Amino acid sequence: MEAKATHKYIGSSPRKMRLVIDLIRGKSVDQAIEILHFSPKHASVDAEKVLRSAVSNLMNKDENANHDISELYVKEAYVNQGPTLKRIMPAPMGRAYRIRKRSNHLTIVVATKK
Repeated sequence: MEAKATHKYIGSSPRKMRLVIDLIRGKSVDQAIEILHFSPKHASVDAEKVLRSAVSNLMNKDENANHDISELYVKEAYVNQGPTLKRIMPAPMGRAYRIRKRSNHLTIVVATKK
């Protein structure tokens, strides 16, 4: 059995989020939560929130079955690019620099080990 959670429009670049997500892909949920909780990266806060949501979705999906967290693992974890906000910053001599504020969509799928 598996469940998924997504968080859209996260205000960090997809490249920074992928650095964190690559650490937990394929790991057990216990180990993944531990890695994310103690990671110094700012993106790990959002990733931990989505992982906990995916576990909660799995628990709520089938309330009759009693799933142990130690039997769960991160089946899929991927980051897609979200919309980019374009801003202009004044530059010397009347020019302007374009600032691209990137966003991303994070999806995590957890499943039970067979």
